[in-house]
Amino acid sequence: MPPPAIKTLKDLIHWQYAKIISSSAGFGKEKWQFVMNRFKELQEEKIFWNNIREYVKEYEKKDKCIYCGKRSEVTIEHLFPKSLSGPTIEKNIVWICKECNSAKATRRLYEWMTLKGGLQAAKYKVPRIAEGKYLKFVYEILNENDFLGLTIKDLKIRICPKCDLSYLCRKENSQGKLSPLCLDGVTTLLFTGGT
Repeated sequence: MPPPAIKTLKDLIHWQYAKIISSSAGFGKEKWQFVMNRFKELQEEKIFWNNIREYVKEYEKKDKCIYCGKRSEVTIEHLFPKSLSGPTIEKNIVWICKECNSAKATRRLYEWMTLKGGLQAAKYKVPRIAEGKYLKFVYEILNENDFLGLTIKDLKIRICPKCDLSYLCRKENSQGKLSPLCLDGVTTLLFTGGT
């Protein structure tokens, strides 16, 4: 789970994004001290995550899958599924191969990564471009709905009982704890009117 400094959904998003920055800097996503430093800078608005140059459009190639890296014919994939009302906007789409598209199907980003490799994969193995876009997308949705400040206590009361990912949280022993799956679950409830 994230460190004790992560108390809200906004903190969780900044924590996940700080790991992307750490990975981009060559330290990997598990270099705790560097990640914590970038997390604090994001939190204190010393750096602005929407303005960081690594913005994903610069790196996307229309003949290379964002998930597996295979060069082949690619197709548009919705990070937050269209079947759950995910919009077709830049922050919610990436280019992927047909095999990865079939494998991900209608799953949300962190849900799919957890099913593939456990919660550790959702925390540390999500490809940079996909995760960067997804975090920006989720941040906007949660911000528009005044959900960024939700704490784990709020989630336990308002979200967890209604969340369709509770089976996965139980399997991963993360019930009642902040994890990337919370971002999928809250966003789903907002899009489907379940909050």
